[in-house]
Amino acid sequence: MRGARPRVFMMDLWAIVPYYTAYLSKALLAEGVNLQVGSISYYLDPKCFSERGIQPDPGLLNVVGRFRLPPLPRRVLKLAEALVNMAALAVRFLIAPPDVIHVQFLPMFRWRLPLDRWLLGLCRWRGAKIVLTVHDLLPHDTGESYKRTFLNLYRFVDAIICHSDYVKARLAAEFSVPEEKIWVIPHGPFFYDLPASVSAGAFESLGIKHHGVMVLWQGIIFPYKGIDLLLRAWQQVEAGGSDAHLVVAGTGSPELVEQIREQIAQFGLNRVEMLFRFVSAEELVALYRAADVVVYPYRAITTSGALATGLALGKAIVASDLPVFRELLTNRENALLVNPENTAELAAALVEITHNATLREQLSRSVRKMNFGDQSWLSIAAKTREVYTHVLALECVP
Repeated sequence: MRGARPRVFMMDLWAIVPYYTAYLSKALLAEGVNLQVGSISYYLDPKCFSERGIQPDPGLLNVVGRFRLPPLPRRVLKLAEALVNMAALAVRFLIAPPDVIHVQFLPMFRWRLPLDRWLLGLCRWRGAKIVLTVHDLLPHDTGESYKRTFLNLYRFVDAIICHSDYVKARLAAEFSVPEEKIWVIPHGPFFYDLPASVSAGAFESLGIKHHGVMVLWQGIIFPYKGIDLLLRAWQQVEAGGSDAHLVVAGTGSPELVEQIREQIAQFGLNRVEMLFRFVSAEELVALYRAADVVVYPYRAITTSGALATGLALGKAIVASDLPVFRELLTNRENALLVNPENTAELAAALVEITHNATLREQLSRSVRKMNFGDQSWLSIAAKTREVYTHVLALECVP
């Protein structure tokens, strides 16, 4: 290992996964890791890092993320800022590279000019070790279009962190990654550190009518997350005479949002409320705490920050019976699991849980016993530090 405290650069230059980066970085700093967080401010929550004691350093500029701008100007300015920052980092790392670069996301990797990938190549040439966290095996809803591109990336890095044994098995089987190169470290919870009691104003600002049993779907809207399946199943919940109402809260492309609106109208659903905007951290916690049930009707998943939030806040859960979810959830012990894309099973589970307060409390109690919080992230940080130690020792192997 190089010195007593090797230098680690946490790389999420465009703040693509800001909460994961922030929570992990906070825990690593608490573990004594000599860490620099390479990220701009998250434009939707500029205090995401500072509230957790982190001062991000993306290279030279950190301006665009501090302001709410219209989408097109923001993208243009963000790209210009990124180019300046990568040039500054290239000069800095050419002179004094970090010992480890821990990559969270490479937003330019699929471009014809993958500048962030080239920056890693420069650092590798200068002796830095590269650790990659796999948040998604392949970009969602792209099939295998980028499989060769990601296969090359997985071969290039020195170690890979994923969040489940299922993803590790797929990395080995589908991308021929040696198992000794893959480390399984769980995904930690979000927002457990916010106040247990939320202000009335936080919930009122959402414009949600809190009546009856509240079922929540929350996240970034993508087809693989199964909102269309949920709405099909919800027809049976409304037909069963329950007083339950469904809240769909998230952001996504205008096309997907319009499809959801059209589906609600087509099915004649009366007890569905839509919240298609960014929800602040305080509002998000208010939304989760108000919910009686959270639902994850996904078709497929690599990892889920939304599930981590539901677990951290001790909610009763209905989810697709997917391998990644099964590593955390057991049917009728801490969740109701249903076959993916089986709307009849999903509807039956939703009808049962919305009518059965005892079941909801039993599932919620079991989730709370899982004890997600600071200790979870400290454990994650300790394991992550082991990865750094491992890759730095690789240079000593003949």
